[in-house]
Amino acid sequence: MKTRHCLTLALALLALPASAAELSVKIEQPTLPVAEYHRPYLAVWLEKTDGSAVTQLAVWYDQNKKDNAGTKWLKDLRQWWRKGGRDLAMPVDGVAGATRAPGVHTLYWNSQKAPLNQLPAGDYQLMVEAAREGGGREVVRVPVSWPGKTPRQTSAQGQQELGTITVQVKP
Repeated sequence: MKTRHCLTLALALLALPASAAELSVKIEQPTLPVAEYHRPYLAVWLEKTDGSAVTQLAVWYDQNKKDNAGTKWLKDLRQWWRKGGRDLAMPVDGVAGATRAPGVHTLYWNSQKAPLNQLPAGDYQLMVEAAREGGGREVVRVPVSWPGKTPRQTSAQGQQELGTITVQVKP
């Protein structure tokens, strides 16, 4: 009888969801003093420390152009394009989104949902690339340890097209 209760308790504990690790990214898009401003296309992805792409996290582009013409400009995100963007059929659910106005935007993912539920523990580079139609292009990388043993925040500063990129990992 005691064994049955212990087994039931053990199974109940296994059924409880483990706490989910979280990854949040704050992306600052500065206001640029230009005559004709176009919201930047932006891509966020993870790479291994050897530079190989691991997973796509977000791609912001103009989804309202007629005949999906917004995809034409995705190749201006040159580094993202070479690291796997050209292999995607846009829009990708959970990854594609509309361009955003200047300001600070926060994105969240957790370890219980794709794409981070399949991500092995380790050290990565979070990559953020922005490109504007008729404007500049910039890539910022931030080191990330996933899922990490303690809460950790790291950041990097863009120079023109991107402001501060802040990455927070909560185990």
